[in-house]
Amino acid sequence: MDKLVNAVGKPYFGWIKEPVDDVNYLDFPLTNTMDKLQSLSSKKRKFNQFHFIGVLTEEFMAGIAIVNLKLVSNCFFYVWTKDEGLVVEKSVISPLGIGTNISTTPDFAESKFSWMGTQASISQRDADTHVSVQSNKFSANFRLQQNEGYEPLRVCSQAGYTGWVFTQKTAGLAASGHFDVNGKRYNLDEMKALGSVDWSCGYMRRETAWNWACFSGRDELDRTIGLNLASGVNETGTTENGLWVDGQLHKLGGVRFEFDRQDMQKPWKVSSECGRVALDFLPQGCRSEKLNVGLLASNFKQMFGHYSGTIISDDGSPVVFNHVPGYAEDHYAKW
Repeated sequence: MDKLVNAVGKPYFGWIKEPVDDVNYLDFPLTNTMDKLQSLSSKKRKFNQFHFIGVLTEEFMAGIAIVNLKLVSNCFFYVWTKDEGLVVEKSVISPLGIGTNISTTPDFAESKFSWMGTQASISQRDADTHVSVQSNKFSANFRLQQNEGYEPLRVCSQAGYTGWVFTQKTAGLAASGHFDVNGKRYNLDEMKALGSVDWSCGYMRRETAWNWACFSGRDELDRTIGLNLASGVNETGTTENGLWVDGQLHKLGGVRFEFDRQDMQKPWKVSSECGRVALDFLPQGCRSEKLNVGLLASNFKQMFGHYSGTIISDDGSPVVFNHVPGYAEDHYAKW
């Protein structure tokens, strides 16, 4: 698919099988809720973009993100280990998106952030994603690679009265390279790490809330598995829920998250009414951030821990796993 928005200004909604060369959002005739066409500057300002990278082993979990909300941009990263907890956690906010750029080409993505001594770069070329971060006492240089025949998850759906959201996600990717934290090197090849990529953008609802689950690991048959589940964003006629088994994508329906917002460290449950998804999530750490600056607000809690449970694949066979590392997220945003 050359462009997400067609010649008459309509995005392609639903699950998208082929690669999207360009999310040409400026070709979309954005209106306000009273059907008034928005200016070019307004269309640029209201378009949000995210690029998140996860790296997981049973004893090491890391997250790196570049976020561009135009009024502000953000780069955050963290590393958690089973023995030491959060060994590094940093979030850098740039006003008006200075030093930040995220391309509109998901399969040839270029996301860059440079502000206040922190530089981050996420570069994707088809099956390979290269990540580089440099900051005080922290650096990372690694690659995530899709295996041959891997099927990315691509979904576009309506958001609110006038908007839409596109996301492209992968999980269960082979990781190679290293993290350097406070003089200590973590070698991803030696740890047999796996990773995930979340590239999302769109004209999102003014106030948005979602839950998200993602993991990368191996099932009881020693197959590589990856998972993406969400509730609250791409749910207008479709979902962004899928399971990868050795790179093959299995579509899943809507899911329900059960957790205690007053005590996020208590166990979570994620399930579906159709019975295909039955997960238990045991948190072991948390990266949280609250921001309330008038026009913008965010209450963000990203847990990291381990999943156990069963998911029924497209052919009806159970995929059973225990203690697979992953993330669970509870997020409110106003933008």
